[in-house]
Amino acid sequence: MQIFAALVLLGTALHGAAPMTHSMMNFITASSQVPNFPEFVFVGLVNEIEVAHYDSNSRKYEPKQEWMIRITEDDPQYWQRATENGFVEQLIFKHNIEVVKQLFNHTGGVHILQWMVGCEWDDETDEVKGYEQYAYDGEDFISYDLETETWVAPKQQAVFTKHKWDDDKYLMDLRKHYLTQICPEGLKKYVNLGRSSLLRKDLPSVSLLQKTPSSPVSCHATGFYPDVAMVFWRKDGEELHEDVDLGEILPNHDGSFQMSVDLDLSSVKPEDWTRYDCVFQLVGVKEHIFTRLEEEKIRTNREKPTDKNGINIPAVVLPLVLLLLAVIGFLVYRRRITGRWC
Repeated sequence: MQIFAALVLLGTALHGAAPMTHSMMNFITASSQVPNFPEFVFVGLVNEIEVAHYDSNSRKYEPKQEWMIRITEDDPQYWQRATENGFVEQLIFKHNIEVVKQLFNHTGGVHILQWMVGCEWDDETDEVKGYEQYAYDGEDFISYDLETETWVAPKQQAVFTKHKWDDDKYLMDLRKHYLTQICPEGLKKYVNLGRSSLLRKDLPSVSLLQKTPSSPVSCHATGFYPDVAMVFWRKDGEELHEDVDLGEILPNHDGSFQMSVDLDLSSVKPEDWTRYDCVFQLVGVKEHIFTRLEEEKIRTNREKPTDKNGINIPAVVLPLVLLLLAVIGFLVYRRRITGRWC
Protein backbone atom coordinates (compact mmCIF):
# COMPACT_ATOMS: atom_id res chain seq x y z
CA MET A 1 0.00 0.00 0.00
CA GLN A 2 1.25 3.45 -0.84
CA ILE A 3 1.78 5.98 1.92
CA PHE A 4 1.13 9.65 1.39
CA ALA A 5 4.28 11.39 0.20
CA ALA A 6 3.21 14.13 2.58
CA LEU A 7 4.42 11.90 5.40
CA VAL A 8 7.88 11.31 3.95
CA LEU A 9 9.68 14.13 5.71
CA LEU A 10 13.12 14.69 7.16
CA GLY A 11 13.10 15.44 10.88
CA THR A 12 15.11 17.77 13.07
CA ALA A 13 15.69 17.57 16.79
CA LEU A 14 13.87 19.76 19.25
CA HIS A 15 15.68 21.70 21.93
CA GLY A 16 14.48 23.48 25.01
CA ALA A 17 11.00 21.93 25.09
CA ALA A 18 9.46 20.31 28.15
CA PRO A 19 9.60 16.49 27.87
CA MET A 20 6.42 15.07 26.40
CA THR A 21 5.12 12.45 24.00
CA HIS A 22 4.13 13.67 20.55
CA SER A 23 1.91 11.82 18.11
CA MET A 24 1.05 11.79 14.44
CA MET A 25 -2.07 9.95 13.29
CA ASN A 26 -3.46 9.67 9.79
CA PHE A 27 -7.01 8.50 9.16
CA ILE A 28 -8.65 7.42 5.93
CA THR A 29 -12.37 6.74 5.69
CA ALA A 30 -13.76 5.12 2.55
CA SER A 31 -17.52 4.70 2.36
CA SER A 32 -20.25 3.49 0.05
CA GLN A 33 -23.82 4.79 -0.17
CA VAL A 34 -23.44 7.15 2.79
CA PRO A 35 -25.66 10.16 2.00
CA ASN A 36 -24.18 13.66 2.15
CA PHE A 37 -20.70 12.35 2.97
CA PRO A 38 -17.60 12.11 0.72
CA GLU A 39 -16.67 8.61 -0.47
CA PHE A 40 -13.08 9.24 0.61
CA VAL A 41 -11.72 11.39 3.45
CA PHE A 42 -8.15 11.78 4.71
CA VAL A 43 -7.38 13.58 7.98
CA GLY A 44 -3.87 14.14 9.34
CA LEU A 45 -3.40 14.90 13.04
CA VAL A 46 -0.34 16.03 14.98
CA ASN A 47 -0.69 15.95 18.76
CA GLU A 48 -4.43 15.34 18.16
CA ILE A 49 -4.79 18.58 16.17
CA GLU A 50 -5.94 18.39 12.56
CA VAL A 51 -3.15 19.68 10.30
CA ALA A 52 -4.15 18.43 6.83
CA HIS A 53 -7.29 17.33 5.00
CA TYR A 54 -8.30 15.81 1.67
CA ASP A 55 -11.64 14.45 0.48
CA SER A 56 -13.19 13.18 -2.74
CA ASN A 57 -15.47 16.21 -3.04
CA SER A 58 -12.77 18.89 -2.98
CA ARG A 59 -10.02 16.65 -4.42
CA LYS A 60 -7.54 19.01 -2.84
CA TYR A 61 -5.02 18.39 -0.08
CA GLU A 62 -5.17 21.42 2.22
CA PRO A 63 -3.43 22.66 5.38
CA LYS A 64 -5.58 23.09 8.47
CA GLN A 65 -3.05 25.04 10.53
CA GLU A 66 -1.37 28.29 9.50
CA TRP A 67 2.08 26.96 10.32
CA MET A 68 1.57 24.05 7.91
CA ILE A 69 1.55 26.53 5.01
CA ARG A 70 5.24 27.24 5.69
CA ILE A 71 6.21 23.72 4.66
CA THR A 72 6.42 24.97 1.08
CA GLU A 73 9.40 27.16 2.01
CA ASP A 74 11.63 24.10 1.61
CA ASP A 75 9.33 22.20 -0.76
CA PRO A 76 7.34 24.49 -3.12
CA GLN A 77 5.52 21.55 -4.77
CA TYR A 78 4.48 19.96 -1.47
CA TRP A 79 0.72 20.57 -1.64
CA GLN A 80 0.46 19.84 -5.35
CA ARG A 81 2.25 16.53 -4.90
CA ALA A 82 0.18 15.70 -1.83
CA THR A 83 -3.02 16.40 -3.77
CA GLU A 84 -1.92 14.04 -6.55
CA ASN A 85 -1.13 11.34 -4.00
CA GLY A 86 -4.45 11.95 -2.30
CA PHE A 87 -6.28 11.24 -5.54
CA VAL A 88 -4.30 8.00 -6.00
CA GLU A 89 -5.22 6.92 -2.47
CA GLN A 90 -8.85 7.76 -3.24
CA LEU A 91 -8.83 5.31 -6.15
CA ILE A 92 -7.03 2.68 -4.08
CA PHE A 93 -9.53 2.78 -1.26
CA LYS A 94 -12.47 2.78 -3.64
CA HIS A 95 -11.10 -0.57 -4.78
CA ASN A 96 -10.31 -1.67 -1.22
CA ILE A 97 -13.81 -1.23 0.14
CA GLU A 98 -15.27 -3.23 -2.74
CA VAL A 99 -12.85 -6.09 -1.99
CA VAL A 100 -13.79 -6.13 1.69
CA LYS A 101 -17.50 -6.00 0.87
CA GLN A 102 -17.02 -9.13 -1.22
CA LEU A 103 -15.24 -10.84 1.67
CA PHE A 104 -18.34 -10.25 3.80
CA ASN A 105 -20.75 -11.04 0.95
CA HIS A 106 -22.09 -7.49 1.06
CA THR A 107 -23.49 -6.29 -2.24
CA GLY A 108 -25.25 -3.10 -1.26
CA GLY A 109 -26.14 -0.80 1.61
CA VAL A 110 -24.06 1.55 3.72
CA HIS A 111 -20.54 0.33 4.49
CA ILE A 112 -17.40 2.00 5.83
CA LEU A 113 -13.73 1.02 5.65
CA GLN A 114 -11.34 2.90 7.94
CA TRP A 115 -7.55 2.93 8.05
CA MET A 116 -5.39 4.44 10.75
CA VAL A 117 -1.60 4.64 10.76
CA GLY A 118 0.64 6.66 13.02
CA CYS A 119 3.41 6.88 15.55
CA GLU A 120 4.34 8.34 18.92
CA TRP A 121 7.66 9.89 19.86
CA ASP A 122 8.95 10.66 23.36
CA ASP A 123 11.18 13.73 22.95
CA GLU A 124 13.00 12.93 26.21
CA THR A 125 13.82 9.24 25.78
CA ASP A 126 13.55 9.26 21.95
CA GLU A 127 11.39 6.13 22.23
CA VAL A 128 9.18 5.52 19.20
CA LYS A 129 5.98 3.48 18.87
CA GLY A 130 4.16 2.76 15.62
CA TYR A 131 0.72 1.36 14.86
CA GLU A 132 -1.53 0.60 11.90
CA GLN A 133 -4.97 -0.93 11.70
CA TYR A 134 -8.10 -1.31 9.59
CA ALA A 135 -11.74 -1.41 10.61
CA TYR A 136 -14.83 -2.35 8.62
CA ASP A 137 -18.31 -1.17 9.57
CA GLY A 138 -17.03 -0.06 12.96
CA GLU A 139 -15.29 -3.32 13.94
CA ASP A 140 -11.60 -4.24 13.92
CA PHE A 141 -10.66 -6.01 10.69
CA ILE A 142 -6.86 -6.35 10.67
CA SER A 143 -3.96 -4.65 12.50
CA TYR A 144 -0.17 -4.64 12.40
CA ASP A 145 1.87 -5.76 15.42
CA LEU A 146 5.21 -3.97 15.24
CA GLU A 147 6.80 -6.10 17.97
CA THR A 148 6.18 -9.41 16.18
CA GLU A 149 6.20 -7.82 12.70
CA THR A 150 3.05 -9.70 11.77
CA TRP A 151 -0.55 -8.85 10.97
CA VAL A 152 -3.33 -9.79 13.39
CA ALA A 153 -6.71 -10.81 11.97
CA PRO A 154 -9.56 -10.79 14.53
CA LYS A 155 -12.05 -11.49 11.72
CA GLN A 156 -12.13 -14.74 9.79
CA GLN A 157 -12.62 -12.73 6.59
CA ALA A 158 -9.21 -11.09 7.12
CA VAL A 159 -7.18 -14.30 7.53
CA PHE A 160 -6.37 -14.59 3.83
CA THR A 161 -5.18 -10.97 3.74
CA LYS A 162 -3.08 -11.56 6.87
CA HIS A 163 -1.22 -14.50 5.32
CA LYS A 164 -0.74 -12.64 2.05
CA TRP A 165 0.72 -9.57 3.76
CA ASP A 166 2.84 -11.64 6.20
CA ASP A 167 4.38 -13.54 3.31
CA ASP A 168 5.35 -10.41 1.37
CA LYS A 169 8.81 -9.75 2.84
CA TYR A 170 9.37 -6.62 0.76
CA LEU A 171 6.15 -4.93 1.89
CA MET A 172 6.74 -6.01 5.50
CA ASP A 173 10.16 -4.34 5.46
CA LEU A 174 8.61 -1.19 4.01
CA ARG A 175 5.96 -1.23 6.73
CA LYS A 176 8.54 -1.52 9.52
CA HIS A 177 10.71 1.18 7.95
CA TYR A 178 7.77 3.56 7.69
CA LEU A 179 6.58 3.06 11.27
CA THR A 180 10.04 3.21 12.88
CA GLN A 181 11.82 5.72 10.65
CA ILE A 182 9.74 7.74 8.20
CA CYS A 183 6.75 8.41 10.46
CA PRO A 184 8.85 9.55 13.49
CA GLU A 185 11.03 11.73 11.26
CA GLY A 186 7.93 13.30 9.75
CA LEU A 187 6.47 13.83 13.22
CA LYS A 188 9.63 15.61 14.39
CA LYS A 189 9.50 17.80 11.31
CA TYR A 190 5.90 18.79 11.98
CA VAL A 191 6.48 19.44 15.68
CA ASN A 192 9.49 21.61 14.92
CA LEU A 193 7.59 23.50 12.23
CA GLY A 194 4.62 24.18 14.49
CA ARG A 195 6.48 24.45 17.78
CA SER A 196 5.05 27.89 18.62
CA SER A 197 1.58 26.34 18.59
CA LEU A 198 2.17 22.68 19.46
CA LEU A 199 4.61 23.35 22.30
CA ARG A 200 2.67 26.18 23.90
CA LYS A 201 1.42 25.96 27.47
CA ASP A 202 -2.08 27.36 28.07
CA LEU A 203 -3.63 27.37 31.52
CA PRO A 204 -7.41 26.93 31.72
CA SER A 205 -10.26 28.73 33.36
CA VAL A 206 -11.53 26.67 36.32
CA SER A 207 -15.13 26.72 37.55
CA LEU A 208 -17.13 24.94 40.21
CA LEU A 209 -20.41 23.60 38.83
CA GLN A 210 -23.43 21.94 40.46
CA LYS A 211 -26.75 20.94 38.88
CA THR A 212 -28.83 20.71 42.07
CA PRO A 213 -28.12 21.17 45.79
CA SER A 214 -27.85 17.37 46.15
CA SER A 215 -25.63 16.83 43.10
CA PRO A 216 -21.85 16.42 43.27
CA VAL A 217 -19.79 19.56 42.79
CA SER A 218 -17.79 19.42 39.57
CA CYS A 219 -14.43 21.14 39.22
CA HIS A 220 -14.31 21.92 35.52
CA ALA A 221 -11.15 23.12 33.74
CA THR A 222 -11.36 24.21 30.12
CA GLY A 223 -9.03 25.88 27.61
CA PHE A 224 -5.77 24.18 28.61
CA TYR A 225 -3.06 22.88 26.27
CA PRO A 226 -1.48 20.37 25.88
CA ASP A 227 -3.67 17.51 27.08
CA VAL A 228 -1.14 16.28 29.67
CA ALA A 229 -2.81 17.58 32.82
CA MET A 230 -4.32 16.59 36.15
CA VAL A 231 -7.34 17.81 38.08
CA PHE A 232 -8.05 16.51 41.57
CA TRP A 233 -9.78 17.38 44.85
CA ARG A 234 -7.95 17.80 48.16
CA LYS A 235 -9.07 17.90 51.77
CA ASP A 236 -6.82 19.71 54.22
CA GLY A 237 -4.09 19.64 51.56
CA GLU A 238 -4.28 15.86 50.98
CA GLU A 239 -5.43 14.43 47.63
CA LEU A 240 -8.77 12.62 47.81
CA HIS A 241 -9.31 9.19 46.27
CA GLU A 242 -12.78 8.46 47.66
CA ASP A 243 -16.07 10.16 46.80
CA VAL A 244 -14.50 11.57 43.62
CA ASP A 245 -15.19 10.79 39.97
CA LEU A 246 -12.56 11.82 37.42
CA GLY A 247 -13.77 12.49 33.88
CA GLU A 248 -11.89 12.09 30.60
CA ILE A 249 -9.86 14.77 28.88
CA LEU A 250 -11.98 16.04 25.98
CA PRO A 251 -11.10 18.29 23.03
CA ASN A 252 -12.55 21.76 22.49
CA HIS A 253 -13.38 23.15 19.04
CA ASP A 254 -10.38 25.51 19.19
CA GLY A 255 -7.81 22.75 19.74
CA SER A 256 -7.58 23.18 23.51
CA PHE A 257 -8.87 20.65 26.04
CA GLN A 258 -11.24 20.32 28.98
CA MET A 259 -11.72 17.93 31.88
CA SER A 260 -13.56 17.74 35.18
CA VAL A 261 -13.60 15.87 38.46
CA ASP A 262 -16.72 15.49 40.64
CA LEU A 263 -16.83 15.56 44.42
CA ASP A 264 -19.68 13.94 46.37
CA LEU A 265 -20.57 16.23 49.29
CA SER A 266 -23.55 14.26 50.58
CA SER A 267 -21.72 13.33 53.81
CA VAL A 268 -19.88 16.64 54.24
CA LYS A 269 -21.17 19.30 56.61
CA PRO A 270 -21.54 22.78 55.06
CA GLU A 271 -19.17 24.25 57.64
CA ASP A 272 -16.44 21.85 56.42
CA TRP A 273 -16.66 22.85 52.75
CA THR A 274 -13.76 25.28 52.98
CA ARG A 275 -11.45 22.38 53.93
CA TYR A 276 -11.72 21.22 50.32
CA ASP A 277 -10.07 22.66 47.25
CA CYS A 278 -9.60 21.66 43.60
CA VAL A 279 -6.12 21.61 42.05
CA PHE A 280 -5.23 21.84 38.37
CA GLN A 281 -1.73 20.91 37.19
CA LEU A 282 -0.34 21.20 33.64
CA VAL A 283 2.81 19.34 32.61
CA GLY A 284 5.84 21.60 32.35
CA VAL A 285 4.15 24.47 34.23
CA LYS A 286 5.15 25.16 37.84
CA GLU A 287 2.11 27.36 38.44
CA HIS A 288 -0.87 25.36 39.72
CA ILE A 289 -4.45 26.60 39.95
CA PHE A 290 -6.15 26.21 43.34
CA THR A 291 -9.91 26.70 43.73
CA ARG A 292 -11.32 26.56 47.25
CA LEU A 293 -14.77 25.04 47.70
CA GLU A 294 -16.97 27.97 48.70
CA GLU A 295 -20.70 28.16 48.08
CA GLU A 296 -20.56 31.60 46.48
CA LYS A 297 -18.12 30.30 43.84
CA ILE A 298 -20.43 27.51 42.65
CA ARG A 299 -22.27 28.07 39.38
CA THR A 300 -25.58 26.22 39.23
CA ASN A 301 -28.67 25.67 37.11
CA ARG A 302 -30.99 25.54 40.08
CA GLU A 303 -34.07 27.77 39.91
CA LYS A 304 -34.13 31.12 41.66
CA PRO A 305 -36.72 31.58 44.43
CA THR A 306 -40.08 32.73 43.08
CA ASP A 307 -42.44 35.33 44.46
CA LYS A 308 -45.96 34.52 45.59
CA ASN A 309 -47.24 34.65 42.01
CA GLY A 310 -44.54 32.25 40.80
CA ILE A 311 -42.80 34.90 38.65
CA ASN A 312 -39.00 34.84 38.66
CA ILE A 313 -38.49 38.10 36.76
CA PRO A 314 -38.84 41.26 38.87
CA ALA A 315 -41.63 43.53 37.68
CA VAL A 316 -39.25 46.39 36.99
CA VAL A 317 -37.24 44.16 34.60
CA LEU A 318 -40.21 42.71 32.72
CA PRO A 319 -40.81 45.71 30.44
CA LEU A 320 -37.13 45.67 29.42
CA VAL A 321 -37.33 41.96 28.60
CA LEU A 322 -40.41 42.47 26.45
CA LEU A 323 -38.71 45.35 24.64
CA LEU A 324 -35.63 43.21 23.98
CA LEU A 325 -37.78 40.39 22.59
CA ALA A 326 -39.56 42.84 20.31
CA VAL A 327 -36.24 44.17 18.97
CA ILE A 328 -34.94 40.64 18.36
CA GLY A 329 -38.16 39.71 16.57
CA PHE A 330 -37.86 42.77 14.31
CA LEU A 331 -34.23 41.97 13.45
CA VAL A 332 -35.11 38.37 12.63
CA TYR A 333 -37.93 39.59 10.38
CA ARG A 334 -35.56 41.94 8.51
CA ARG A 335 -33.01 39.19 7.94
CA ARG A 336 -35.56 36.93 6.28
CA ILE A 337 -36.54 39.87 3.54
CA THR A 338 -24.63 28.49 1.78
CA GLY A 339 -2.77 1.86 -0.35
CA ARG A 340 -4.36 -0.62 -3.01
CA TRP A 341 -5.79 -3.60 -1.15
CA CYS A 342 -3.07 -6.22 -1.43
